[in-house]
Amino acid sequence: MKGFIGSGNIDTNSRLCMSSSVAGHKRAFGSDSVPGCYEDLEQADLIVLTGSNTAWCHPVLYQRIVKAKKTRPEMKVVVIDPRETATCDVADLHLPLKPGTDSVLFVGLLAELERLDAIDRDYVAAHTVGLDAALHSARFAAPSRAAVAARCGLATDQVDRFYALWAGTERTVTVYSQGINQTSSGVDKVNAIINCHLATGRVGQPGMGPLSFTGQPNAMGGREVGALANQLAAHIDFDEPLKIDLVRRFWNSGKVASGAGKKAVELFRAAGNGEIKALWIMATNPAVSMPDGSKVRAALAACEFVVVSDAIGDTDTAKLADVVLPALTWGEKDGTVTNSERRISRQRRFMAGPAQAREDWRILADVARRMGFEGFDYDRPAAIFREHAALSGFENAGTRGFDISAMADVSDVEYDRMVPFQWPRPAGSEGVPRRFSEGRFDTPDGRARIIAIDPRPPANATDAEYPLVLNTGRVRDQWHTMTRTGKSPRLAGHIAEPFCAIHPDDAARFGIDDAGLLRLHSRWGDAVLRVTVSPRQRLGEVFAPMHWNDRFGQGGRVNSVVNPATDPISGQPEFKHTPVRVEAYRPAWHGFILSRRRIQAGDTGYWSRSIGRDHWQMQIAGDQAPGDWAAHARQLLCGADANPEWLEFHDTAGGSYRAARFVDGRLESSLFIGRDHHLPSHDWVASLFRAERIEARDRMWLLAGEPGPGRSDAGRIVCACFSVGVNTLIEAIRSDGLSSPEAIGAALQAGTNCGSCVPELRALIAETRAG
Repeated sequence: MKGFIGSGNIDTNSRLCMSSSVAGHKRAFGSDSVPGCYEDLEQADLIVLTGSNTAWCHPVLYQRIVKAKKTRPEMKVVVIDPRETATCDVADLHLPLKPGTDSVLFVGLLAELERLDAIDRDYVAAHTVGLDAALHSARFAAPSRAAVAARCGLATDQVDRFYALWAGTERTVTVYSQGINQTSSGVDKVNAIINCHLATGRVGQPGMGPLSFTGQPNAMGGREVGALANQLAAHIDFDEPLKIDLVRRFWNSGKVASGAGKKAVELFRAAGNGEIKALWIMATNPAVSMPDGSKVRAALAACEFVVVSDAIGDTDTAKLADVVLPALTWGEKDGTVTNSERRISRQRRFMAGPAQAREDWRILADVARRMGFEGFDYDRPAAIFREHAALSGFENAGTRGFDISAMADVSDVEYDRMVPFQWPRPAGSEGVPRRFSEGRFDTPDGRARIIAIDPRPPANATDAEYPLVLNTGRVRDQWHTMTRTGKSPRLAGHIAEPFCAIHPDDAARFGIDDAGLLRLHSRWGDAVLRVTVSPRQRLGEVFAPMHWNDRFGQGGRVNSVVNPATDPISGQPEFKHTPVRVEAYRPAWHGFILSRRRIQAGDTGYWSRSIGRDHWQMQIAGDQAPGDWAAHARQLLCGADANPEWLEFHDTAGGSYRAARFVDGRLESSLFIGRDHHLPSHDWVASLFRAERIEARDRMWLLAGEPGPGRSDAGRIVCACFSVGVNTLIEAIRSDGLSSPEAIGAALQAGTNCGSCVPELRALIAETRAG
């Protein structure tokens, strides 16, 4: 695209997750380079986790932190997050700051470091520029700890304790992720964090430094090959004609893009107004993932020609395509990925793909050749990797941070056997775990930039019409838009529906019932979500996950509610702060369906679908009840079968209807309807789908929605790895006196694999023993 068509209009998913971090690194260090490595998590004496629910979003790294803290109990962990997330389980201090005030907190920290005489003046003088201007801004924005506390919505003693810990602990790692990046001032927030590390010389040394956790496994790899709109391959920028000419000469191309293209939000806006005539979308689902989602869908519908390459054929985006190209998914293809610590690893295929599906690089190379471009005669991933490595070192001589030219001549066999390594790795060298250890950076003069920060509020403020702040993010067992994880029964067991978490006082204020439904409104769109009332949610704010889409629900696309404001430097959208209002949605009826086949609910006010081990599960609700529930149920569950094996119960006065269909004695499907959301637990009913035959005794208990004497209901899944339910855990805690996650693990295996459920196990122990 950039090298031969000559257009910069290509952007990667990194725009939505890491582009603010990229811009912050480049402003400070001169390159998109993470200074530290994962080993620093074990070597630090203080770990600050800000804007990151690490326990759920990076469970392997979180378990390394937990293990390190167990080994060295004196290690301190601070969690900075408006919500009390699962990550707080490991925290010595939790700062539930007001959304959008991260810059204030870290600018205040810089000012405090000056007041405490904790700035490393020798390091600053030798290796940085810009401290005086940054301090001038910091003194104005944060004249005192009390002022910082007031702006951040914290108690002064919380700020005092955090600042004292940070100033007094040399080996400090500040981990940040989407809560920092996904805002309209994300770049400034990143630099506010980096400033504090530069001012104290805590960069590039063991156990210290800023460390960004990427939002996706290969977010850094996509940046390395130039997939961001504002850079060329191998981290080469558009800022000088000589750099552009360098790429042109290396590729022997006559038409290299001369400047940055449109970033993601701009790109879809241009497609909507007709400026962009064709789109090729690969391995992503922007109809769900982009902010202001309804406008993105309208842009896709209006665009003259839309091509989608994906391993999943029925994504929301694929449904809007003119052409769909079947591609391979990650386990079916071969290549490399780069993680958050600059470590490049081989990804090896472990299963064959469908016959018509092809690798992305083959699809691209074939199209390029048919367009008449030369240089696309690759025969395997190793050939592409060699070219990539060679470009990284081409006329580099240490002027660009990304350099893996030591790998430019690897043979096919060496590529296949390649072990993970960290860049930079120029010719004749090995990779290094940390960058900038000697105090020289990738700027023209070798000095890091300390950036003056004037904290800005979010782009859109709350008001009387939209009084609450919507924060979006991930849940533990789902990924992005659920195109793949939504197919897994095990992953669907923990949280099966799109939801909105709200503080109890806000729920009371707006008449919202726990486990009921609510409507979420913003100036950009609406959603209907299940309610979770939680004291862990900050007052005045709500949280909703980003994953759900039209394949798995009606009205659950939260990004259709999210505002499209972006950071002016990075172009990253502000997913973390959208003004909204909520109102209770009280339909005429509620219900759920469990069925071996996938059932279409028809025109209802609300539905969501998830997959179970032997069945599909649907939550449904509607504003108008059918005239005859019995006839409607038979049509819904039986289809053309005129004489089904059928069982039903109808309480007309109570507004309750229940039915079950059997085939050869096995439960085929069931339907439960009530006037409100207080329905029987469907977990036990779901377990009956594993039985070869349902006897008469159990059929009656099925309609009752209870296990009956001598039977148990495992309840909602807590540990997805070993399918351990909440009721099983509560019973074991009570009857066996289990008092720790380790004891639960020994008895039930829960928490002994990925460990992401351990915080929930600990909370469950506390609640059960207290009750």
